Amino acid sequence: MKQPIRSILVVLILAIFYQCSSVRNSSIAEIAIPEILPDTTVKIAQVKIPEPIVTDSITEELNTTVISTDSIEDLSETIELSGDSLQLPSAIVDDSTQLAQDAAVAREDSLALAGKQTLDAPVYYTAQDSMVFTNDNMGFLYGKADIKYGEMAITGEKITMDLDSSIISSTFGVDSLGVEFGFPVFTEGGTEYEMKGVRYNFETRKAFIHNVITQQGEGHIVANEAKKNADNSFYMRNAKYTTCDNHDHPHFYLNLSKAKVRPEKDVVTGPAWLVVADVPLFPVVLPFAFFPFTSTYSSGIIMPSYGDEMTRGFYLQNGGYYLALSDYVDLAITGEIYTKGSWGLGTRSNYRKRYKYSGNVNVYYLNTVTGEKELKEVVPEAYSVAKDLRINWTHSQDPKANMYRTLSASVNFSTSRNNHHDLSRLYSREASNNTKSSSVNLTQRFPDSPWSLSATMNINQVSRDSTIAATMPNISINMSRIYPFKRKNAVGSEKWFEKISMSYTGEFRNSITTKEDRFLKSNLVRDWTNGMRHNIPISATFTLFDFIQVSPSFNYSERWYSGQYKQAWDPIARRHVDVDTIHGFNRVYDYSTSLSAQTKLYGMYTPWRIFGDKIQAIRHVFSPAISFNYRPDFGDPRYGFYETYTFKNEFGEDVEYTYSPYSKMMFGTASSGKSGSIGFDFKNNVEMKIRSDRDSTGVRKISLIDDLGINFNYNMMADSMKWSDINTNLRLKLSKSYTLSLNMIWDPYTYEVDQNNRPVRVDKLRILNGKGFGKLRSTGTSFSYSLNQDTFKKLFNRDDSDSGDDESNPNENQLPDDGTIGENPYETPGRTNMFDNSDSSLGEFDEDGYLKNSVNWNLSFNYSLRYGYGDFDIDKKEYKGALTHNFGLSGSIQPTKNWNLTFNTDYNFDLKKFTNVNCTLTRNLHCWTMSASFIPIGPYKSYNFTIRANSSMLQDLKYEQRSSPYDRGMAWY
Repeated sequence: MKQPIRSILVVLILAIFYQCSSVRNSSIAEIAIPEILPDTTVKIAQVKIPEPIVTDSITEELNTTVISTDSIEDLSETIELSGDSLQLPSAIVDDSTQLAQDAAVAREDSLALAGKQTLDAPVYYTAQDSMVFTNDNMGFLYGKADIKYGEMAITGEKITMDLDSSIISSTFGVDSLGVEFGFPVFTEGGTEYEMKGVRYNFETRKAFIHNVITQQGEGHIVANEAKKNADNSFYMRNAKYTTCDNHDHPHFYLNLSKAKVRPEKDVVTGPAWLVVADVPLFPVVLPFAFFPFTSTYSSGIIMPSYGDEMTRGFYLQNGGYYLALSDYVDLAITGEIYTKGSWGLGTRSNYRKRYKYSGNVNVYYLNTVTGEKELKEVVPEAYSVAKDLRINWTHSQDPKANMYRTLSASVNFSTSRNNHHDLSRLYSREASNNTKSSSVNLTQRFPDSPWSLSATMNINQVSRDSTIAATMPNISINMSRIYPFKRKNAVGSEKWFEKISMSYTGEFRNSITTKEDRFLKSNLVRDWTNGMRHNIPISATFTLFDFIQVSPSFNYSERWYSGQYKQAWDPIARRHVDVDTIHGFNRVYDYSTSLSAQTKLYGMYTPWRIFGDKIQAIRHVFSPAISFNYRPDFGDPRYGFYETYTFKNEFGEDVEYTYSPYSKMMFGTASSGKSGSIGFDFKNNVEMKIRSDRDSTGVRKISLIDDLGINFNYNMMADSMKWSDINTNLRLKLSKSYTLSLNMIWDPYTYEVDQNNRPVRVDKLRILNGKGFGKLRSTGTSFSYSLNQDTFKKLFNRDDSDSGDDESNPNENQLPDDGTIGENPYETPGRTNMFDNSDSSLGEFDEDGYLKNSVNWNLSFNYSLRYGYGDFDIDKKEYKGALTHNFGLSGSIQPTKNWNLTFNTDYNFDLKKFTNVNCTLTRNLHCWTMSASFIPIGPYKSYNFTIRANSSMLQDLKYEQRSSPYDRGMAWY
């Protein structure tokens, strides 16, 4: 028994020595080493006695103590004393081996007396400030204290341990300003709770908690009192369930009189009622409530929204069922029903497979019934049934999925009135869009082969007149350029015949242009036009005199049709009409040959430097080209591509008329008349070189005229009208983001009036009759631009120095103000305090307490202009010009952080007014959203006002008020 007594004496000497040291530092709290008593199995595995604590600041390292009730094996730990001012006597250091032996004897005695173990696992605890243990087995931890026991962990500013009763208590701290900090956080079984006070029992694994906050699903549960069970479930009293992150004072919540919470599973409550802005809505009391929580992919019911319309009656809308089919695809079946007979049904699905493809499909059918069926026989307009269909499909393929096969789709097909009958799309931008387009493309490339296959489907719609132009399918077979005579193992210089190249393009097209009500009823043979075209170009390029490129070419084209149209003269309508369609295989071909020569001429001009040397030089590149083309007369009867018949006109005269039965087919017909023409093509490019200090070369190029071209033909073999139309094009780079492009067609001939006062083009050049070289026949351009709050800032705050195309950030290589290079991507961010009730939605405040508010706005507009021939002026014998304008305007303004207004409209230049104005005003109410959508003018004048919770789980918690554009002028009877 001498060795245990000796060990106890050593421990007491160390304690007294440390206490004497603490007298010199009066701010140190009393630290007592627990005694090793014969009736307990608790051992001190390792104790690090902290350095003396300075009164001004507490900066010690964490003190770590491990309490264990496991069997004591190979006790070799030593008591370490740290700190420069505290050193062990040499005798104690020399007796460290003896001290371990004494502790082993004490272990054997304690094991013999122990009845059973109190704890099942080691308890690890740390504290940043200090730890105090008393003789009655009480422990006190201060300053970011932390205790871990198995899967349980408790952190807090203050933690108290009662080792006799196995109870841990934790609470927060209060600073000198009365601000609470260091709230306890309790973690067990992967679920985290934040609270203001907790008492936890190690043996029963139960806890009693005050003011607890826990996140379940998208919402939070806040309870004044809660009792935790051993299975990690909770019983709560006076709890709140809310999706508002202002936990201490939420904007709205469901007040739960009593509830049981199973973390990550569900919440079952007793009587509950809704509280909004501290006002309880007692008329609406739920006798019980059930909130399921799941982190897995699951199916469920989609609750509908309700409302009423004067025309269609009361309705339930967008309700149905959601199916979680797999991890790659889902399916939602929704519908709507109205009391006056209207109904709708649709499906939508999202699919995604990583590194393969992704997309979504939305199909919706709407049957709209308006009016009273009983009045149909008296007033047919009083009752109508509209059937609308909408198909949306987007598909994109990952580039890594298949490098030889690509599938993409962008389908936006709907009937013309669908956007106005569908309430969910009435206030969208698409409701005022007159044109819609859809396309699906599949491309297959063959490895180590010049061949490729492409199939596309295109549908273009015009809602204004319900016109549909569809092409389905459009199949193309392409062979890229090959050199059939090139030697595989060339020896010596390249032969002239090795420069001959050829390619092939085959295209099958099936298309129709009709109205949408006749689209699905159209006949594939009678109404659709189809055909196939083959095109084989053969060419070569040679260099003449080292600077002239000469290119001979031969082009063969062939068309396959499944029918032809026969025409005859209609004396009543006084025009040629189609009278018969003859079905059968028909082949139409043509060919032509050409020889072209082109070169480039460079001109350099150095301007007069009286105004300085900013402009270094101006360069003009002139690219002339001349070509000779020959094409035989395919109108010759031996080809059989044209037919001729004689008819009597309204004056009784016999007139011979020649036409092609294939002129209205898909790819047209072969041209009539022999052609031997000379083509002229001139292109110009003008650039200016200016001095710039920002460019590494010291100079920078500016494009003055990016392209200015003119081309025309002269047919030497034509009997009349030998000059073709004159085509010109102009392209100017006005800025980095906008390029102006103009294509213009000029008519070189004059017009006369026949005996019926109809304009006739005559073989008289305008330039020879004093009317200029040509009259502008058609041109057009379009552009779009966006302005925002930074546009004028960049415009007026621009530096006077030159700015190159590749401007670099002068501060990109500098360190941040705090001297750090960047955030560590592997570092876990700090935990957010749930009791922090600062409302970030208010925005930022300056040092004087004023709100920092920047007004964000955006304004986008698009404009297109087309010019062409209009009415004919008989007196002047000239066509009048006609302009066609299209103008669209959209924008948004955010006067504060939470308010936002968006709008879009179109201007009709014929009616001289704005049409289809859509406006949406939204207000972010933190955990709620208020929105008002309205159409202030036009035939669809209406509004929709909604307040709803932001949480997706509480989408049915809302209030709606709307008007329908079909309700004006009607009343309930």
